[in-house]
Amino acid sequence: MFGLSEQNVPGRRCVWVNGPVIVGAGPSGLAVSACLREQGIPFIVIERAHCIASLWQKCTYDRLKLHLPKKFCQLPKLPFPAEYPEYPDKKQFITYLENYASKFDITPQFNESVQSAKYDDTYSIWRVKTVSTTGSTRVETEYICQMLVVATGENAEGVVPEIEGLKDFSGEVIHVKDYKSGEKYNGKKVLVVGCGNSGMEVSLDLANHNAKPSMVVRSSVHILPREIFGKSTFDLAMMLMKWIPLWLVDNILLVLSWFILGATQKYGIKRPSLGPLQLKTYHGKTPVLDIGALEKIRSGDIKVVSGIKRFNKTSVELVNGDILEIDTVVLATGYCSNVPYWLQESELFGKNGFPKKEVSKGWKGNSGLYAAGFTKRGLAGFTKRGLAGVSDDAMKIATDIGNVWKKDLNQKKRRVSSHRRCISTF
Repeated sequence: MFGLSEQNVPGRRCVWVNGPVIVGAGPSGLAVSACLREQGIPFIVIERAHCIASLWQKCTYDRLKLHLPKKFCQLPKLPFPAEYPEYPDKKQFITYLENYASKFDITPQFNESVQSAKYDDTYSIWRVKTVSTTGSTRVETEYICQMLVVATGENAEGVVPEIEGLKDFSGEVIHVKDYKSGEKYNGKKVLVVGCGNSGMEVSLDLANHNAKPSMVVRSSVHILPREIFGKSTFDLAMMLMKWIPLWLVDNILLVLSWFILGATQKYGIKRPSLGPLQLKTYHGKTPVLDIGALEKIRSGDIKVVSGIKRFNKTSVELVNGDILEIDTVVLATGYCSNVPYWLQESELFGKNGFPKKEVSKGWKGNSGLYAAGFTKRGLAGFTKRGLAGVSDDAMKIATDIGNVWKKDLNQKKRRVSSHRRCISTF
């Protein structure tokens, strides 16, 4: 394999990678790989699932579409097909990623899970230990490399909160990553815990399939229309931010949202005191882009309820004293990074698994460590929302690796040339 050398013993391998190891074969890992391939730099991609973009393929609901226009979501060096709609659906996006991997000849090591990654100061190398299982065969591998790209993303694991009585509830309890369609919930009373983009969209899907969803809105949230006067809200915000301050852009967006959506407070959805862009910038909380859920809330097809006090066997008690009889619980309670579980490093990444805010280059650490696709950080979290941030990180990382690669290559050439001159003097 290009760029690799191996030493094997039964059930265990040691592999030298003559280039970076990329952990994760989602959009971030694919984007970095493509940019490296264009420069002729060898690499290896390690993916714990059996396919690329496993979050999209295995952990998303059927009705999912990109919330941003496709021009903000394409990866480097390959635009979306012209015939794709402005907001591609799940199937179209997966097809795009599969074609992307094929075009750039990206073949990840599938079904291989990283157990640990640690920098060896003595030898100035990264040691990445993995486990892969095929049938009854278990293989442990240690990859040795000088550069490591963390591309596992912000949403690697679903967050399941501790809620009193939840384990005693007799009905179905699933995380939103396991929800596919509201079809099987026809006529069922479903409690959706969470009011972010996933919670809103799942509630809308349930209502469209004649279920009876109740959505828990525990805290304040900004709801913005996906489009304002036919233009993407995100696109409009980016344009305004070039000319006027952030707080003023927030005020404009809120006035326009009130004009289009009305006052959300009267439906039990309070807006935060900070504007949507400031909230995203300083606290990483993404505004909800409405694609029809608010209309269902107005009509009563989606019921907004207050926070949860405790679950009982067949019901839930809310903090306001109301008791709801329910059949199913969908936890739209978000995702988290899994980086702290395997990466033994504390300078670039914090305990929450995200690059630290105080790091000036959130995509680059020390000792050849890189972070791709962690776009929640600071103002970049909004200006690089979605896959636009993934592409930006990938190009910066590949350029930096390319510079290091060329420098090392030139040094090797100089050493060889010097050695030859030394031989010729005899």
